[in-house]
Amino acid sequence: MQSFCFMKLANMQLNLNQYQTNSNIFIMKKSIIILIFISSFIIDSYAQIGGTATYKFLDLPSSARISALGGNNISITDQDVNLVFNNPALLDSSMSNTLSINYVNYFADINWGYVSYALKTKKIGTIAIGMQYINYGEFIRADEIGNKIGKFYAAEYALNLYWAYKIDSLWTAGVNFKPILSVFDTYTSFGAAFDFGIIYNKRQKGFTAAFVMRNLGSQIKPYYGNNYEPLPFDLQIGMSKKLAYAPFRISLLAQHLQKPNLNYTVPENDNILDFEANDNPSFETVMLSYTDMAIRHIVLGVEFMPVKVFTVNAGYNHQRRQELKLTNKAAFAGFSWGVNINLQKFYISYGRATYHLAGASNNFSVGINFNKFYKKNQPTNL
Repeated sequence: MQSFCFMKLANMQLNLNQYQTNSNIFIMKKSIIILIFISSFIIDSYAQIGGTATYKFLDLPSSARISALGGNNISITDQDVNLVFNNPALLDSSMSNTLSINYVNYFADINWGYVSYALKTKKIGTIAIGMQYINYGEFIRADEIGNKIGKFYAAEYALNLYWAYKIDSLWTAGVNFKPILSVFDTYTSFGAAFDFGIIYNKRQKGFTAAFVMRNLGSQIKPYYGNNYEPLPFDLQIGMSKKLAYAPFRISLLAQHLQKPNLNYTVPENDNILDFEANDNPSFETVMLSYTDMAIRHIVLGVEFMPVKVFTVNAGYNHQRRQELKLTNKAAFAGFSWGVNINLQKFYISYGRATYHLAGASNNFSVGINFNKFYKKNQPTNL
C-alpha cells in the first residue's frame, strides 16, 4: 500500500512537471506570436528612419561598452545592467543592487548620459529603473532680423522602467516603458514608448539569440498644434556566441529590419537602388548594391576577454560608415573600440566611436555592485 502511494505521488509529480513545461512553452509561443503580429502591423507606418521621426536621442548608445561594440547590442548576457537598455529581456537577478552611471561629452558641447539601477523583489522578480537625458546646450536667441535678444536651452529626457519574465530555463521576455519629455525653448512635447524583447539563452553553450522591438509608441503632446510625429521604431534580431576554446565573444545584430533599403534617396526616387537608375547595369554593380543594402543593417561586435577582470571591445557599424564617411577618405568612420575593467565592487568602461573624420565620441561608464560591500551571514555550527 505504501509503495502504491509513492508511485501515485511520483506519477502526479511527473504529470505536474509536464503540465508546467507545456504551459511555459505555450506562454513562450504566444508571446512570440503576439510580438510578430505587432511588428508586422506597424512595419508600413514606421518604414522610414532618417529625418522622419522625433525623439531620436532614444537610439543613442547607453554605455561605453555598447558604444565600443558598434552602438547597439541586444544579445550579451552577463551582470552588466546597462545591457538592459537595448533589450529588457536581458534583465535578471544577477544585476540586483547594481548602479550604473554613464556620460558622453559629445560634439558641439552636447552632453548625454544614462543612469540605471536594478533591484530584485520578492513579488514580481527583478526590476530596473533608468534615466536617459541629452542636453543640447545653450543657444543664442535672435529675432527675425538677427538682433540678439537672449538665450534659450534644449534638452530631452526619458524614464525607463524595466521588467522581465523568465518563461523557462531557456526563454525570457521583457518590457520597458518609457515616458518621454522633450524641450526646445518654448516648444515642449510629451510622449510614451515601449520596448519588447525576447531572448533564447543556451548558457552552457555560450549562445544567446534575441528579438527586440524598440520605441513602439507615439507623441502624447506634439511640439505644436496637431503635428504628431512618429517615434524611431526599430525591429532587431541579434545573436552572441562565446567561443568554447578561445577568450572571444562575437555578436551579430541586424537592425532596422522594418526598412529593407537604408540608402538615402531623393523623394522622386524613393527606395530606388543605385543600379536601378542605370538602363543596363553590370552584374557586379547589381551585386554590390544589394550587398551594401544588406550589410547596412548589420552591426558586428567582438569582445576579447584574456582575464576575468579585463576586456577589450571592438565594433563595426556599416550604416554609420556609409552615411558619414568622406567620398575620398573614409578613415575609421563606423569603427569603435573600448576597454572594461571589472574590480568586483566597481567596474569602469571606456568606449570610443568614430562617426566622421572630424572626430569621435568618448563614452565613460562607472558601475557599483552594492552586494560586494557586505558579506552574507555565514551559518554557525552549533
